Amino acid sequence: MSNSSIILPGHCGHPIAALTEGPESGMPVLLAHGGGQTKRAWKRVTAMLAATGFRTIALDLRGHGESAWAADGAYDILDFAQDLVAIAGALDQAPALIGASLGGLAGIMAEGRVAPGSFASLTLVDITPKMEAGGVARVVGFMAAHAREGFASPDDAARVIAEYLPHRPSRKASSGLAHYLRRRDDGRYYWHWDPAFIDGVMRRYAERGDDSDLGHSELGEAAARLALPVHLIRGGSSDLVSPEAAAHFRALVPNAAYSDIADATHMVVGDQNDAFGDAILDFLIRTHPGDIAA
Repeated sequence: MSNSSIILPGHCGHPIAALTEGPESGMPVLLAHGGGQTKRAWKRVTAMLAATGFRTIALDLRGHGESAWAADGAYDILDFAQDLVAIAGALDQAPALIGASLGGLAGIMAEGRVAPGSFASLTLVDITPKMEAGGVARVVGFMAAHAREGFASPDDAARVIAEYLPHRPSRKASSGLAHYLRRRDDGRYYWHWDPAFIDGVMRRYAERGDDSDLGHSELGEAAARLALPVHLIRGGSSDLVSPEAAAHFRALVPNAAYSDIADATHMVVGDQNDAFGDAILDFLIRTHPGDIAA
Protein backbone atom coordinates (compact mmCIF):
# COMPACT_ATOMS: atom_id res chain seq x y z
CA MET A 1 0.00 0.00 0.00
CA SER A 2 1.25 3.50 -0.82
CA ASN A 3 -0.01 6.68 0.81
CA SER A 4 1.58 9.93 -0.24
CA SER A 5 1.02 13.59 -1.07
CA ILE A 6 1.85 14.53 -4.65
CA ILE A 7 1.52 17.45 -7.07
CA LEU A 8 -0.09 16.74 -10.44
CA PRO A 9 -0.11 18.97 -13.54
CA GLY A 10 -3.57 20.25 -14.34
CA HIS A 11 -4.53 22.24 -17.45
CA CYS A 12 -1.54 24.20 -18.78
CA GLY A 13 0.54 22.79 -15.93
CA HIS A 14 -1.59 24.31 -13.14
CA PRO A 15 -0.30 22.62 -9.92
CA ILE A 16 -2.93 20.34 -8.36
CA ALA A 17 -2.26 18.82 -4.93
CA ALA A 18 -3.40 15.24 -4.38
CA LEU A 19 -3.28 12.47 -1.82
CA THR A 20 -2.82 8.92 -3.09
CA GLU A 21 -3.67 5.70 -1.30
CA GLY A 22 -3.79 2.05 -2.30
CA PRO A 23 -1.70 -0.41 -4.32
CA GLU A 24 0.29 0.97 -7.25
CA SER A 25 -1.07 -1.85 -9.43
CA GLY A 26 -4.69 -1.00 -8.64
CA MET A 27 -7.03 0.78 -11.02
CA PRO A 28 -6.76 4.57 -10.49
CA VAL A 29 -9.80 6.30 -9.04
CA LEU A 30 -9.83 10.11 -9.16
CA LEU A 31 -11.90 11.84 -6.48
CA ALA A 32 -12.94 15.46 -7.06
CA HIS A 33 -14.58 17.24 -4.12
CA GLY A 34 -17.30 19.87 -4.00
CA GLY A 35 -16.79 23.63 -3.86
CA GLY A 36 -15.22 24.75 -0.59
CA GLN A 37 -14.00 21.27 0.34
CA THR A 38 -10.61 19.57 0.04
CA LYS A 39 -9.20 16.14 -0.75
CA ARG A 40 -9.61 15.21 2.93
CA ALA A 41 -13.39 15.07 2.48
CA TRP A 42 -12.84 11.60 0.98
CA LYS A 43 -10.71 10.19 3.82
CA ARG A 44 -12.95 7.27 4.82
CA VAL A 45 -13.96 6.51 1.23
CA THR A 46 -10.38 6.35 -0.01
CA ALA A 47 -9.44 4.01 2.84
CA MET A 48 -12.28 1.67 1.84
CA LEU A 49 -11.40 1.75 -1.85
CA ALA A 50 -7.68 1.27 -1.19
CA ALA A 51 -8.35 -1.72 1.06
CA THR A 52 -10.38 -3.26 -1.78
CA GLY A 53 -7.53 -2.90 -4.28
CA PHE A 54 -8.12 0.45 -6.01
CA ARG A 55 -5.47 3.19 -6.24
CA THR A 56 -7.19 6.38 -5.10
CA ILE A 57 -6.08 9.88 -6.06
CA ALA A 58 -8.00 12.49 -4.07
CA LEU A 59 -7.56 15.98 -5.53
CA ASP A 60 -7.58 19.51 -4.19
CA LEU A 61 -9.32 21.28 -7.07
CA ARG A 62 -7.69 24.44 -8.37
CA GLY A 63 -7.98 27.29 -5.88
CA HIS A 64 -8.73 24.88 -3.03
CA GLY A 65 -6.70 23.31 -0.24
CA GLU A 66 -3.04 23.01 -1.15
CA SER A 67 -3.53 23.47 -4.90
CA ALA A 68 -2.41 26.67 -6.62
CA TRP A 69 -4.79 29.58 -6.96
CA ALA A 70 -5.57 30.79 -10.48
CA ALA A 71 -3.93 34.18 -10.89
CA ASP A 72 -6.29 35.00 -13.74
CA GLY A 73 -9.40 33.94 -11.80
CA ALA A 74 -9.97 30.94 -14.10
CA TYR A 75 -12.62 29.12 -12.07
CA ASP A 76 -15.24 28.27 -14.66
CA ILE A 77 -16.57 24.70 -14.76
CA LEU A 78 -14.60 24.27 -17.98
CA ASP A 79 -11.35 25.15 -16.18
CA PHE A 80 -11.95 22.45 -13.57
CA ALA A 81 -12.94 20.01 -16.32
CA GLN A 82 -9.73 20.65 -18.25
CA ASP A 83 -7.71 19.97 -15.09
CA LEU A 84 -9.40 16.59 -14.71
CA VAL A 85 -8.72 15.70 -18.32
CA ALA A 86 -5.04 16.69 -18.03
CA ILE A 87 -4.59 14.61 -14.87
CA ALA A 88 -6.39 11.59 -16.34
CA GLY A 89 -4.23 11.79 -19.45
CA ALA A 90 -1.06 11.61 -17.37
CA LEU A 91 -2.04 8.30 -15.74
CA ASP A 92 -1.13 4.84 -17.00
CA GLN A 93 -4.79 3.97 -17.65
CA ALA A 94 -8.13 5.75 -17.82
CA PRO A 95 -9.30 6.28 -14.23
CA ALA A 96 -12.71 5.98 -12.70
CA LEU A 97 -13.86 9.46 -11.64
CA ILE A 98 -15.94 10.25 -8.56
CA GLY A 99 -17.12 13.85 -8.42
CA ALA A 100 -19.18 15.57 -5.73
CA SER A 101 -21.08 18.74 -6.60
CA LEU A 102 -18.49 21.00 -8.30
CA GLY A 103 -16.27 17.99 -8.99
CA GLY A 104 -19.22 16.16 -10.55
CA LEU A 105 -20.14 19.08 -12.79
CA ALA A 106 -16.52 19.25 -13.93
CA GLY A 107 -16.64 15.51 -14.61
CA ILE A 108 -19.74 15.86 -16.80
CA MET A 109 -18.07 18.60 -18.83
CA ALA A 110 -14.75 16.76 -19.01
CA GLU A 111 -16.21 13.52 -20.35
CA GLY A 112 -19.20 14.88 -22.23
CA ARG A 113 -17.52 17.81 -23.94
CA VAL A 114 -13.78 18.35 -23.42
CA ALA A 115 -12.33 14.89 -24.03
CA PRO A 116 -14.71 11.91 -24.24
CA GLY A 117 -12.97 8.67 -23.33
CA SER A 118 -10.79 10.22 -20.62
CA PHE A 119 -12.45 8.20 -17.86
CA ALA A 120 -13.45 4.58 -17.40
CA SER A 121 -16.57 5.45 -15.40
CA LEU A 122 -18.18 8.46 -13.75
CA THR A 123 -19.83 8.60 -10.33
CA LEU A 124 -21.77 11.79 -9.59
CA VAL A 125 -22.43 12.63 -5.94
CA ASP A 126 -25.65 14.64 -5.50
CA ILE A 127 -25.24 16.71 -8.62
CA THR A 128 -27.04 16.89 -11.95
CA PRO A 129 -27.28 19.58 -14.64
CA LYS A 130 -30.70 20.50 -13.28
CA MET A 131 -30.50 21.94 -9.73
CA GLU A 132 -32.97 23.42 -7.28
CA ALA A 133 -32.59 27.22 -7.03
CA GLY A 134 -33.09 27.24 -3.25
CA GLY A 135 -30.40 24.65 -2.68
CA VAL A 136 -27.94 26.45 -4.95
CA ALA A 137 -28.61 29.74 -3.15
CA ARG A 138 -28.02 28.15 0.26
CA VAL A 139 -24.65 26.66 -0.76
CA VAL A 140 -23.48 29.83 -2.49
CA GLY A 141 -24.67 32.00 0.39
CA PHE A 142 -22.77 29.94 2.96
CA MET A 143 -19.53 30.10 0.98
CA ALA A 144 -19.82 33.82 0.30
CA ALA A 145 -20.79 34.89 3.83
CA HIS A 146 -17.27 34.90 5.33
CA ALA A 147 -15.07 34.67 2.25
CA ARG A 148 -13.55 38.11 2.70
CA GLU A 149 -13.71 38.91 6.43
CA GLY A 150 -12.82 35.48 7.78
CA PHE A 151 -13.29 34.39 11.42
CA ALA A 152 -11.96 35.52 14.77
CA SER A 153 -11.18 31.93 15.78
CA PRO A 154 -11.60 28.33 14.61
CA ASP A 155 -14.49 27.96 17.06
CA ASP A 156 -16.20 30.88 15.31
CA ALA A 157 -15.89 28.98 12.02
CA ALA A 158 -17.17 25.79 13.67
CA ARG A 159 -20.26 27.68 14.88
CA VAL A 160 -21.00 28.91 11.34
CA ILE A 161 -20.65 25.36 10.00
CA ALA A 162 -23.00 24.06 12.69
CA GLU A 163 -25.61 26.63 11.66
CA TYR A 164 -25.23 25.54 8.03
CA LEU A 165 -25.53 21.84 8.94
CA PRO A 166 -28.07 21.83 11.80
CA HIS A 167 -28.83 18.12 11.32
CA ARG A 168 -25.34 17.17 12.49
CA PRO A 169 -24.21 17.15 16.14
CA SER A 170 -22.75 20.53 17.07
CA ARG A 171 -19.08 20.46 18.00
CA LYS A 172 -16.20 22.80 18.72
CA ALA A 173 -13.35 23.25 16.29
CA SER A 174 -11.50 19.99 15.73
CA SER A 175 -8.05 19.29 14.34
CA GLY A 176 -9.73 18.40 11.03
CA LEU A 177 -11.08 21.93 10.68
CA ALA A 178 -7.50 23.20 10.47
CA HIS A 179 -7.32 21.81 6.94
CA TYR A 180 -10.08 24.18 5.89
CA LEU A 181 -8.74 27.37 7.48
CA ARG A 182 -5.66 29.55 7.03
CA ARG A 183 -4.46 32.04 9.64
CA ARG A 184 -3.18 35.23 8.06
CA ASP A 185 -0.98 38.02 9.34
CA ASP A 186 -3.99 39.90 10.71
CA GLY A 187 -4.61 37.03 13.15
CA ARG A 188 -7.94 36.06 11.60
CA TYR A 189 -8.81 32.69 10.07
CA TYR A 190 -9.93 32.37 6.46
CA TRP A 191 -11.29 29.56 4.33
CA HIS A 192 -8.59 27.66 2.47
CA TRP A 193 -9.96 28.56 -0.97
CA ASP A 194 -9.45 31.54 -3.24
CA PRO A 195 -12.21 34.16 -2.71
CA ALA A 196 -12.13 34.77 -6.47
CA PHE A 197 -13.68 31.33 -6.88
CA ILE A 198 -16.89 32.22 -5.06
CA ASP A 199 -16.92 35.70 -6.64
CA GLY A 200 -17.14 34.01 -10.03
CA VAL A 201 -19.83 31.58 -8.85
CA MET A 202 -21.93 34.43 -7.46
CA ARG A 203 -21.54 36.45 -10.64
CA ARG A 204 -22.70 33.57 -12.83
CA TYR A 205 -25.56 32.80 -10.44
CA ALA A 206 -26.70 36.44 -10.51
CA GLU A 207 -26.57 36.46 -14.30
CA ARG A 208 -28.75 33.34 -14.38
CA GLY A 209 -31.13 34.70 -11.74
CA ASP A 210 -33.38 32.12 -10.08
CA ASP A 211 -33.34 29.82 -13.09
CA SER A 212 -31.26 26.84 -12.03
CA ASP A 213 -32.68 24.55 -14.69
CA LEU A 214 -29.52 23.81 -16.60
CA GLY A 215 -31.00 20.82 -18.38
CA HIS A 216 -30.78 22.48 -21.81
CA SER A 217 -27.47 24.20 -21.18
CA GLU A 218 -23.98 23.01 -22.03
CA LEU A 219 -24.05 20.80 -18.95
CA GLY A 220 -27.25 19.12 -20.03
CA GLU A 221 -25.92 18.63 -23.55
CA ALA A 222 -22.67 17.20 -22.17
CA ALA A 223 -24.60 14.80 -19.92
CA ALA A 224 -26.64 13.56 -22.87
CA ARG A 225 -23.39 12.66 -24.65
CA LEU A 226 -21.99 10.53 -21.82
CA ALA A 227 -21.24 7.08 -23.21
CA LEU A 228 -19.32 5.55 -20.29
CA PRO A 229 -20.75 3.74 -17.23
CA VAL A 230 -22.36 6.39 -15.00
CA HIS A 231 -23.60 6.22 -11.40
CA LEU A 232 -25.73 8.97 -9.85
CA ILE A 233 -25.80 9.02 -6.05
CA ARG A 234 -28.44 11.33 -4.56
CA GLY A 235 -28.85 12.38 -0.96
CA GLY A 236 -32.38 11.35 -0.04
CA SER A 237 -32.95 14.69 1.73
CA SER A 238 -30.99 16.82 -0.73
CA ASP A 239 -32.25 20.36 -1.28
CA LEU A 240 -30.12 20.72 -4.40
CA VAL A 241 -30.99 17.59 -6.42
CA SER A 242 -34.71 16.84 -6.24
CA PRO A 243 -36.28 13.51 -7.25
CA GLU A 244 -37.48 15.30 -10.40
CA ALA A 245 -33.93 16.47 -11.19
CA ALA A 246 -32.66 12.91 -10.71
CA ALA A 247 -35.38 11.62 -13.04
CA HIS A 248 -34.45 14.28 -15.60
CA PHE A 249 -30.82 13.16 -15.49
CA ARG A 250 -31.78 9.50 -15.82
CA ALA A 251 -33.76 10.41 -18.93
CA LEU A 252 -30.65 12.12 -20.34
CA VAL A 253 -28.44 9.15 -19.37
CA PRO A 254 -30.83 6.17 -19.50
CA ASN A 255 -28.21 3.53 -18.71
CA ALA A 256 -26.99 5.27 -15.54
CA ALA A 257 -27.02 3.37 -12.27
CA TYR A 258 -28.83 5.18 -9.47
CA SER A 259 -28.53 5.16 -5.67
CA ASP A 260 -30.65 7.19 -3.27
CA ILE A 261 -29.03 7.48 0.18
CA ALA A 262 -31.68 7.83 2.88
CA ASP A 263 -31.23 10.54 5.55
CA ALA A 264 -28.44 12.23 3.59
CA THR A 265 -28.45 15.86 2.45
CA HIS A 266 -26.35 17.40 -0.31
CA MET A 267 -23.33 16.65 1.93
CA VAL A 268 -23.77 12.92 1.32
CA VAL A 269 -20.17 11.99 2.10
CA GLY A 270 -20.31 13.27 5.66
CA ASP A 271 -23.96 12.51 6.40
CA GLN A 272 -24.09 8.79 5.63
CA ASN A 273 -20.51 7.79 4.95
CA ASP A 274 -20.94 4.02 5.32
CA ALA A 275 -23.98 3.77 3.03
CA PHE A 276 -22.32 6.16 0.59
CA GLY A 277 -19.09 4.15 0.57
CA ASP A 278 -20.97 0.90 0.04
CA ALA A 279 -22.83 2.36 -2.95
CA ILE A 280 -19.58 3.57 -4.54
CA LEU A 281 -17.77 0.31 -3.91
CA ASP A 282 -20.60 -1.84 -5.28
CA PHE A 283 -20.71 0.15 -8.53
CA LEU A 284 -16.93 0.14 -9.05
CA ILE A 285 -16.58 -3.58 -8.35
CA ARG A 286 -19.41 -4.43 -10.75
CA THR A 287 -18.13 -2.05 -13.43
CA HIS A 288 -14.40 -2.77 -13.21
CA PRO A 289 -14.08 -6.33 -11.88
CA GLY A 290 -10.84 -7.09 -13.71
CA ASP A 291 -8.99 -3.93 -12.64
CA ILE A 292 -8.79 -4.47 -8.89
CA ALA A 293 -5.37 -5.32 -7.47
CA ALA A 294 -5.16 -8.58 -5.55
